[in-house]
Amino acid sequence: MTDQRRILGIDPGSRLTGFGVLDFQGDTPTYVTSGTIKSLDGGFADRLRQIFESVGGIVAEFRPDIVAIESVFMHKNPGSALKLGHARSAALCATFEYDVEVFEYAPREIKQAVVGTGAATKEQVQHMVVSILQLDGTPAPDASDALAAALCHGNQRRMHAQLGTGNRIAGLR
Repeated sequence: MTDQRRILGIDPGSRLTGFGVLDFQGDTPTYVTSGTIKSLDGGFADRLRQIFESVGGIVAEFRPDIVAIESVFMHKNPGSALKLGHARSAALCATFEYDVEVFEYAPREIKQAVVGTGAATKEQVQHMVVSILQLDGTPAPDASDALAAALCHGNQRRMHAQLGTGNRIAGLR
């Protein structure tokens, strides 16, 4: 029996939502694709629709087994946190019809798993993503954050299996 899985990482944002798809063979990640969903035009509801439709298209095309999404953290501005939560929900809802497991990770947890410190900068995350995945170029910051979320899950999966724990979102497969 092989231990293969495909993980879609999502870094939600109301204007820029990063995504990254990695294949894992055991503990070894292989880059598949990444990018940024740009929902810059129109009203807020239009931007949420763009996120929903784009993530749905990505899931339909790449068929991940697992989604690893960054959890909402408290912004200085409560309105920004609320908008981020809406964007995150739009991305999550787009995965529901595909029966994938969904796990969430705090931004500090993702940075800790990939860089070694929860206080890492976006540039440090980008550098480590390029290094770990041996990429020829540097993905955009939001795409790098999404790839980091996928790496975080892939790296922590073994520990979760041994301990019977995880950050699985209750009720999502």
